[in-house]
Amino acid sequence: MPERDFALYRSPPAAAGGLTATGVGRHRVTQAITNRRLPDFAVVLVEQGQGWLETRAGGTQAIAAPALFWLFPGKIHSYGPDASGWTERWALFEGAMARDFTRLRLMAEQEPVIALHDLAEMQRLFDRLHAELSLDTVLSRSEAAATLQPSATMADLHLNLGNTYARLDRYMDAEAEFQEELRAYPHHIGTYASLAMLYRASNRQQAVEQVIDNLVEVAPTPEGYSMAARLWVIVGERGRAEALRSDARRRFRGDPSLAPLGRSR
Repeated sequence: MPERDFALYRSPPAAAGGLTATGVGRHRVTQAITNRRLPDFAVVLVEQGQGWLETRAGGTQAIAAPALFWLFPGKIHSYGPDASGWTERWALFEGAMARDFTRLRLMAEQEPVIALHDLAEMQRLFDRLHAELSLDTVLSRSEAAATLQPSATMADLHLNLGNTYARLDRYMDAEAEFQEELRAYPHHIGTYASLAMLYRASNRQQAVEQVIDNLVEVAPTPEGYSMAARLWVIVGERGRAEALRSDARRRFRGDPSLAPLGRSR
C-alpha cells in the first residue's frame, strides 16, 4: 500500500463507456470538508480513524475505520475526522454504470456508509486502481474501470452465495445468506426477489408476502414497485400486482422509469 499522500486525475475519454475512473488518491486528513459538491461520483475508504459524514439524504452518520462511503455528483456533503484525524483513500468515477448502481440501490444516498470486514482486500483494490491510472493508456484505463467495479458490487457477495445454496436446495443456508445481505444492504432489490423466490420454493406463502411488502417499503421507487409487481404475478396474485402498478403510476407520474410498470399481458 502506498504510504505517501498523492492525488492522480484523468480526464474522461471523449466516448466514455459504462464506467470510467477519473481520479484516485490518498491523504491524511485532519480538518473537515464542508458544504462541497463534486461533479463525479466518489468512493472514500477510511483506513484509520473515525469521524462523521453529513448529507441531505442520509443525515449525519458516524464513521469508524475500516469503512467506506459514497458521494454523489452535484449533492452537497460535509465530512471529516475527529480530533485525531484519519487516513483516507478515494476514487472518482462516472458513467452510465455508476448511475445504474444508484438506481438499483447498490449505492444508496440514504445509507452511504458501509462498514468493512476486510480492509486489506479493499486496499489491494485501490492499489491496483492507482497503478492502472498511473499508466494512462487505453488498456490501463479499461483495467481501472474493471478494478473499480467491485467496490460498488460488494453487495452481491452473500446474494450470489445464497443463490448458489438455493440451486442446491440448501434452503436454510440460502436464507441465512440472503438475510446477511439485507442486513448489510437493506435496499438491494435483487436480494428481496431471491428471498421471495426461496420462500415460494419452500411453500412459505406468508413469508413471501412479507418480503414483497418489505421490498415496497424500503425501495419506494419505480424499480422497487416494478420488481414487487412482478413477484406478485409470479406467486399468482395478479390483482395485487395491478393494484401496486396503479399506485406506482400515481406516485411516479411523469417519471421516465415508469415503462417497467405497464400492465402485464
